[in-house]
Amino acid sequence: MRSKDHTIREPLFRMVERDDMTKGRIARVRTISILLAVIAGSLLFVILGKNPLKAYADMFYGAFGTAVLSQETIKKTVPLLLTAIGISYAFRMRFWNIGGEGQILMGAIGASYWGFFYAGRIPKIPLLAIMILTAMVLGGLYGLLPALFKAKWGTNETLFTLMLNYIALYVIVYLENGPWKKKGSSFPRMPMIDRKLFLSTVFGVHWGWIVAICLVIFTWIFFSRTKSGYEISVVGESNNTARYAGINVGRVFRRTMFLSGAIIGLVGFFQVAGADHTLTENTTGGVGFTAITVAWLAHMNPFGMGIVALAIAVLERGCSQIETTMKVPASVADILIGIILFFMLGCEFFVRYRLIICGRGKEAKV
Repeated sequence: MRSKDHTIREPLFRMVERDDMTKGRIARVRTISILLAVIAGSLLFVILGKNPLKAYADMFYGAFGTAVLSQETIKKTVPLLLTAIGISYAFRMRFWNIGGEGQILMGAIGASYWGFFYAGRIPKIPLLAIMILTAMVLGGLYGLLPALFKAKWGTNETLFTLMLNYIALYVIVYLENGPWKKKGSSFPRMPMIDRKLFLSTVFGVHWGWIVAICLVIFTWIFFSRTKSGYEISVVGESNNTARYAGINVGRVFRRTMFLSGAIIGLVGFFQVAGADHTLTENTTGGVGFTAITVAWLAHMNPFGMGIVALAIAVLERGCSQIETTMKVPASVADILIGIILFFMLGCEFFVRYRLIICGRGKEAKV
């Protein structure tokens, strides 16, 4: 019987994982990516007939130009950083928690319940403590749910956590159209919490920023110095290896996801008591999804997440400024943010992988 030769055409490009990138080289790659992002953003402004230098100057002014503007930038950083920290607990064990939005909303619902119905009936300090505890418990339970299903039946946590976002959102829609609707309002909205429950400020920003700094330090110690943090890393490397080492993988999933959801639920409390002073469908402001980018860019490093969260907050505040000063539409500001994040994320890809250009048209016989 005659055999046939099978030819396979070699691909033009191949991606190979790097194992020899020095810290200096990584720094150079990231610096180049930032420069390319600035250049690409400048081209966008040139196409629109705007001065790029003035645009970037206005962006910086919009973030730090005055004390009030600086405070607003920090206010944007706090929920972003806290959510990224919470997400990093799950991501370190390769549990893809895409449910930050839902966990924030559940925390906000828990905090709002006490703020709406018990203000004046319980002293301020105990009531705030109850609001914090309820927000963390509800956020934690909302994070625990996909972990239970993952440990028991091996469900896909990405889809599970994503769908839970919409359930939390429509719980709020139900509440603002029904039992929690503001009395006398002609359209769906909830009341403001009592002014006595508004969080006090430190240097013009509610004290959530102090909690965020404390959590950065706590998380760094937890990941690098504790047995539980080590177990998370082992589970993230390989479930089978973790089981061989005697680690209860299901218990690590459950414990870590409850902790992840609890930290993210805390964001809901700060949004209700420190920022919005009410509960709406827009309480998260997209923080749950943006925080995924923050955690990823920082490689789950708590201190790195602080830097990245601040950088993204600066971008968002700066783009809001140029919408006013340069009369550009909001969509252009969003495009600029997208361009910059594209280059930042793209550089991380090339930090991990290198591109090999193969010979064009070469064939290999097997």
